[in-house]
Amino acid sequence: MSLPAEFGLIARHFAPLAGEGALGLGDDAALLDPPPGRTLVLAADAMVAGVHFLPDDPPDSIARKLLRVNLSDLAAMGAVPLAYLVTTAFPRGVAQDWVACFAAGLAADQAEFGVALLGGDTVATDGPASFSLTILGHVAPGTALRRVGARVGDDAWVSGSIGDGALGLLALTGRLPADAELADRYRLPRPRLGLGQALVGLARAAMDVSDGLVQDFGHLARAAGCGVEIRAEDVPLSAPAGAALAADPALRSRILTGGDDYELAFAADPADADRIRAAGLAAGVQVTRIGRFVAGEGVRVLDAAGESVQLSGSGWSHF
Repeated sequence: MSLPAEFGLIARHFAPLAGEGALGLGDDAALLDPPPGRTLVLAADAMVAGVHFLPDDPPDSIARKLLRVNLSDLAAMGAVPLAYLVTTAFPRGVAQDWVACFAAGLAADQAEFGVALLGGDTVATDGPASFSLTILGHVAPGTALRRVGARVGDDAWVSGSIGDGALGLLALTGRLPADAELADRYRLPRPRLGLGQALVGLARAAMDVSDGLVQDFGHLARAAGCGVEIRAEDVPLSAPAGAALAADPALRSRILTGGDDYELAFAADPADADRIRAAGLAAGVQVTRIGRFVAGEGVRVLDAAGESVQLSGSGWSHF
């Protein structure tokens, strides 16, 4: 007896990705024993065509972005990845080659990040392609990095470079000259897992930068009941982002608020600055001190003269 189309698709493309506890994707749920003495960390993110990725993006890059934005949530809590569940809503009549390429993207990043598929669901839709992934990781009890915890006087730090994802989207949609490096940063985030784990016990508060640097630092400040000042000139830029800004200074707002960075924003005691830099060096990730947490509320972006920079928005919102 042949398998129904849905189960045939799962057996062909997703069963090879199943890890221990997935039961070959043949049952209604998976079984998972967390590592002894560890606390589970869970996060979930959804992606919709035309909102979180371009409809003509390569299927493997869509799958890898889906996994990586969730891994970035684990990085923000200092967690070690363990496994994931994925729900796929493919457009009705999707080509098998498209699904195979999507699954190949998941397989590539499973190997890179040491995770495996536990299960999920697969449906067809008359709407745009939509995907949801739930990631599982683990930390030592009581050590997870949280959004709450920054204090007035703490340094504000960020990893990597800011603005590449937002500018990459502009380049891919013809609103900036084509740039392969920026496009790659939009399509393939770099979850800072090693850095997040190295910051456990050092960072007082942390989160990943998904909705824009200004907005996400605002979340950290609000959780702490204080404000934060960011020095615009100190925000780290990649070479192509720096060149784009030099050619069009109006891009400053897009860089600071556009989102899709998936870097880590965090607060730390100024006395720990050398240890923070050493953690970044050990993780192979640039870390940059870009401001400080202050009394008051909200986010102030300052220019080189210490004057407030006016931005066209604060960050991404779905509503």
